[in-house]
Amino acid sequence: MLLQVLGTAAGGGIPQWNCACPGCSGARAHPERRRRHASLAVGTDDGRWYVVNATPDIGDQIEARPELRPEPGTRRTPIAGVVLTDAELDHTLGLARLREADGVEILATTPVRRALTDRLRLDDVLGSYTTLTWRDLPRHGTVPLHGAADRTGHGVRISAVPVSGKRPRYAADAPEDEGWVVALRLYEPATGRSALYAPAVAVWSDALHRAAAEADCVIVDGTFWDDEEPRRAGFSSRTATGMGHLPVDGPGGTAAILAGLSARCYYTHLNNTNPLVDPTAAQHKRLARLGVEVAYDEMVIEL
Repeated sequence: MLLQVLGTAAGGGIPQWNCACPGCSGARAHPERRRRHASLAVGTDDGRWYVVNATPDIGDQIEARPELRPEPGTRRTPIAGVVLTDAELDHTLGLARLREADGVEILATTPVRRALTDRLRLDDVLGSYTTLTWRDLPRHGTVPLHGAADRTGHGVRISAVPVSGKRPRYAADAPEDEGWVVALRLYEPATGRSALYAPAVAVWSDALHRAAAEADCVIVDGTFWDDEEPRRAGFSSRTATGMGHLPVDGPGGTAAILAGLSARCYYTHLNNTNPLVDPTAAQHKRLARLGVEVAYDEMVIEL
């Protein structure tokens, strides 16, 4: 299984266009610290790729990776489809950037699909440009990421692990459902390898822990370093957990949990206020002692 990390930043990216906090200012002064919105590309055995979450940066993210670009002289793209972990704007606005395609396959849970079709009217807007084909992202069992290899049973299979019922602001009055935010379990039967991708984690549930314990690689929500970070930074009156993100450090933090896993563990979805956006920050050494790392843009993970 081949994974390409296309981005590792939370909403707004790093730097964020309207922010001059230390994290954003540092990224402007040191361009190598810039981070695009969190996203992942998953390769199939026939050379095609599925993008996890269509961010506002999706065009640049595709261009940054030669494997994701079209063949010379053609408009045939190796991008086979998009998998969504939630309906947040930062993870879905990039779908409009794909309107030049002949068709776009989208895997999503039922509440996420309904939010995008009923609230954002995505089918109506993009229907004049391309064809959207929706596939259900199951919470029980697995489905293949389509490709020639998958029909032989040797490709990557995917399933959703419910994480929380956090709805995006534009759908705050929508029915409650545990499928609003999910983690993705990626499994390759031919090798027995699996990965867990969880860019937004509000609760570390038993189901999520089982999936993490079974995985060879875990990429998880690292939005905030500690619970008080949003308040301390002055942009919210809520804590990290109040905003739907378990912190990295402190009581109930995920670092201690990840340290107990046998998998290779990485953080993604970093907010611009998180000290981890500075590669010289002491917090990196603390994570290293636990055997945990921070993922970086254009990182390649082979399982």
